[in-house]
Amino acid sequence: MVQGGPNMIFVIEGTEWGDEGKGKITDYLARRMDIVVRHQGGNNAGHSVVVDGVRYALQSLPSGITHENITNVIANGCVINPKALIEEISRVKDNGVKRFNLLISNRAHIIMPYHIDLDGAYEEVLKKDKIGTTKKGIGPCYMDKMARIGLRMGDLLEPAYLKERLEDDLAIKNVELQAFGKKPYEFDLLYKDLLKYGKTLKPYITDTSMFLNKAIEEKKNILFEGAQANMLCIENGTYPYVTSSSPLASSVPLDAGIPAKYITNVIGILKAYATRVGEGPFVTELNNELGDKIRDIGHEYGTVTKRPRRIGYLDLVIVKQAVRLSGMSYLAIMLLDVLTSLNPLMICIGYSLNGREIDYVPSTISEVSRCKPIYKEFKGWSKDLTGAKSFAELPKECQDYLSFIENYLHTPIALISVGPERDKTIIKEDMFHD
Repeated sequence: MVQGGPNMIFVIEGTEWGDEGKGKITDYLARRMDIVVRHQGGNNAGHSVVVDGVRYALQSLPSGITHENITNVIANGCVINPKALIEEISRVKDNGVKRFNLLISNRAHIIMPYHIDLDGAYEEVLKKDKIGTTKKGIGPCYMDKMARIGLRMGDLLEPAYLKERLEDDLAIKNVELQAFGKKPYEFDLLYKDLLKYGKTLKPYITDTSMFLNKAIEEKKNILFEGAQANMLCIENGTYPYVTSSSPLASSVPLDAGIPAKYITNVIGILKAYATRVGEGPFVTELNNELGDKIRDIGHEYGTVTKRPRRIGYLDLVIVKQAVRLSGMSYLAIMLLDVLTSLNPLMICIGYSLNGREIDYVPSTISEVSRCKPIYKEFKGWSKDLTGAKSFAELPKECQDYLSFIENYLHTPIALISVGPERDKTIIKEDMFHD
């Protein structure tokens, strides 16, 4: 590994609504890293990684799991469904990853079966105003975390303490389940399952904050990857159509238990167009044949849910927000090859709200829903991009499209993806300065 100091600590952040291709960039950069950390979210977010023609659909595991010399960390900001995680580990092994290094924070919260039931119940009650969650229990788990009644991975290793905590939790949760007409849970069955999960996962559970701080002192190279993205941030996204944690780089210190001073290199990941899954406003959405065409070419279906993603033109207003909030050092442009042969192309550079032009995302859903996109038109290209090895080999129209993004955001593009494989990545800027 290339040894360095704090400048070799990178954060990967999605700048749109998720599904930008963070998994590929994490996997690509992991070759330069000693440690890859998943710092927030749960198994509601999927990262796709293609290695030697094999596609790994990861949900809770960090995207460095396919590298046997990388230590992969699931940090305390994550929520974990232990049953689903054990199944995911088994799938990865079945796909040929026999040797890997995994650490799980003893402070990460546990997604319980009743969280999944309640997730569905909340959506049923909301009906037309539903959030559009994956119904995997993520939100209710974070609710219990903030209500201070959640169970944590470290509890699995202390049977007597776990028993006491689970008894208290069920006294609350069974009342809530019955209020929604859901079946209550029996203590003995849940407790037995948790003990079984704890036995299986015990080799991985540890104090990951201590591990990461020691690694920083030893000048290890560390990559933090978030799930979801900027517009799904609980604090700064299109609330309430957001996730229950913050995918922003600024949340990494709290989520991972490290000092904030080390978060200086942030890579913003964006698609060459825009997508989102679930409910909520989408200013540049294309509900037409063009949107359908882009969806099919880009295989835009959820890694976890298989739901068709909503498609739109690239919206630099929301990407600008991500750059502002997280202080992006570099950008990585994904799925550029999907736009080949589409002409003309549009980029949203502002919104029209109640007759006036704005260049920011309003705070309320009501206002965002009334925003109309202001577009700049670009000439498309027809040349196949997948064989390009450098920026200079891209068609001029493609170069113009990318240069405009850089200039608008005042942030250099470091990486350009022109295909799903590792080697289909153009290095435009050297982020490591070797």
